[in-house]
Amino acid sequence: MRESKSLPWSSRRSRPVCLALALAWAPMAAAEGVMDTLQVHGFLSQALVITDDNDFFGPSSSSDGSLKYTEIGANASIRPRHDVLVAAQVLSRRAGGEGSDARPTLDYGVVDYQPYSNQQRTLGIQVGRFKNPFGFYNQTRDVAFTRPSILLPQSIYFDRTRSLGLAADGLTLYHEERISTGSIRTQIGVGDIQTGDDLRRTMRLENTPGSLEPRRSAIGQVRYEHDGGRIVAALSTASARARFEADSPGMQDGTFHFRPWILSLQYNAELWSLTGEYALRNSRLEGFANPFMNFDVTGESWYVQYTRRFHEDWQWLVRYDSLVNNRDDRSGRAFEAIGGGPAHTQYAKDITLGLQWSVTPRVLLAAEYHHIDGTAWLPLQDEPDPAETRRRWNMVLFQLSLRF
Repeated sequence: MRESKSLPWSSRRSRPVCLALALAWAPMAAAEGVMDTLQVHGFLSQALVITDDNDFFGPSSSSDGSLKYTEIGANASIRPRHDVLVAAQVLSRRAGGEGSDARPTLDYGVVDYQPYSNQQRTLGIQVGRFKNPFGFYNQTRDVAFTRPSILLPQSIYFDRTRSLGLAADGLTLYHEERISTGSIRTQIGVGDIQTGDDLRRTMRLENTPGSLEPRRSAIGQVRYEHDGGRIVAALSTASARARFEADSPGMQDGTFHFRPWILSLQYNAELWSLTGEYALRNSRLEGFANPFMNFDVTGESWYVQYTRRFHEDWQWLVRYDSLVNNRDDRSGRAFEAIGGGPAHTQYAKDITLGLQWSVTPRVLLAAEYHHIDGTAWLPLQDEPDPAETRRRWNMVLFQLSLRF
């Protein structure tokens, strides 16, 4: 996306979002007692990533590992009226790459209006940049205190194409119904997706002159919580669209369409939780005159995760995470046969062991180990040449997180 010179922390398309928030907030902030509702919070996370082969979030396979995984965020909210909430978060995130990648950006910024709310149901609408209701963790994925591990399951919560599923500029409607056995929450959003450089790299368009522009997209989720959250189930889906507008003479434009379905299940006991998510992901790029640039594949993702809490402030985790880019070519051999690259770039199987210690409510220490077979979720900015990657590799991460 093109950078804005007047708003260094935002994209060009976030200007209407910021303007809407400012116009909504300004006349209402003068109301008596409004400032009493102001809340400001922040967080910081710093990780050390060490791998034996394949770089992840910087030069992690070097002798000293990589310290290029940093997350810094600040958020604020204010309630001008009892039924209106204005909230925003600015995030600086570096996950490999250059220092300029850590430039602060608008993570979310919404005006949330609830025209109807009582003990039985709530109806609301959010306008602005909203976090996509995608699986269990997407809406809070950048806050380490809300994650069960340093890295979320990469089969579902891609860091490789993070911008695609993170947020959208538009509006979202939500409805929560509280029934005798629990609660049902439905959320439907319409807006423009984020099309960052990570998506262009994954589509192998980073060296092709042109621009990747978002098109109107939609996302929805239905979530059910039973018995105070003892059992949680959710179904998420989306129709994300973008268009590549070529600048090369004689080259046609292309359209991109991403349609995932995600089923999420979780059981929470007093001291342990069992979580699983399963996704089918259809990705389609079409319209280019060169047939090798077009594709239409359906991938499959799933993980099973067990967490156990002990000694009040400690938690350990074990997880198996599986990803295949094409259900019709699970081994990647057909992809390799046509010259697409090594077969192991088309899948990833990850066994994870993790440990967290909540030193205080504001300080969190975490460590985890990954044994991975495959490189399907390796960020291409760290490993631009798939032919130089190793199929089987190991990774250790350590992270310190603070919040206020």
